[in-house]
Amino acid sequence: ISQPHSSQHQATSYGSKLASTMTNALDLIDAAIADLESKLNLIPGASLPTTKGPGRGSEKKEPKREKKGNKNDGKKKEKGGGTGRQAKPKNVPANVNQPDICKLEFKVGQITKVWVHPDADKLYCEEIECGEEKPRQIASGLRPHYSLQEMEGRRLLVVSNLKTKKLAGFPSAGMVLCAAETKEDGTEKVEFVEPPEGAKLGEIITFEGLPPPEPFSGAQVEKKKVFQACVEGMKTTDDSCAAWNGHTFMTTAGPCKSSTIKNGAMR
Repeated sequence: ISQPHSSQHQATSYGSKLASTMTNALDLIDAAIADLESKLNLIPGASLPTTKGPGRGSEKKEPKREKKGNKNDGKKKEKGGGTGRQAKPKNVPANVNQPDICKLEFKVGQITKVWVHPDADKLYCEEIECGEEKPRQIASGLRPHYSLQEMEGRRLLVVSNLKTKKLAGFPSAGMVLCAAETKEDGTEKVEFVEPPEGAKLGEIITFEGLPPPEPFSGAQVEKKKVFQACVEGMKTTDDSCAAWNGHTFMTTAGPCKSSTIKNGAMR
């Protein structure tokens, strides 16, 4: 009878010790949590903040980069690129109020190839370098005045904004400028109007005392008969300089002249 009572007492004592131990452990855990909350400045009993995983807003948003333009971006833009300049309207005079001579374009050129026109007795066919993408082809009625050898390599002035026209079937893209005078025997003397030595091929002629030229298009020159309007005023001076109504034909290297013809008509 005494043994069961002893066993029961031992069990009760063990349970009490276990409960006491568990209570002590919980107290330690609570103390540790309280200490941690204190160190982290957390409100006692509040839940811990959660961190958002990758791709859920935890990453810093990078500023959007502007997309680079592609080849099709400029389709709706005006021609002439992104410089802000508007494309020039076609077939509109550059400046109708400028002097007539400024509506023409004269360029420094040099004959690089010349041959006799096969179907015209007075014509030469020339290729003339004018500082452009390719030489101009021009036909000139100079066979009575110059030999082939005299024509080759000759530096001269080209009227470069005339419409291309066929002369005896040869498409002539302009004309060469010459001075002429009538000799005592009634025959005509013709000489090239020549640029000075230092003038570069392709340089556009200006006129002393006049504003910079704003050349018309070939169609405008023809329609307005600009060249015909200038012919009367184009003459060489007393010192053989080319001039229009007294305004000398100029390059950056000096005036343009004929070799010997004074006060002669130019055409």
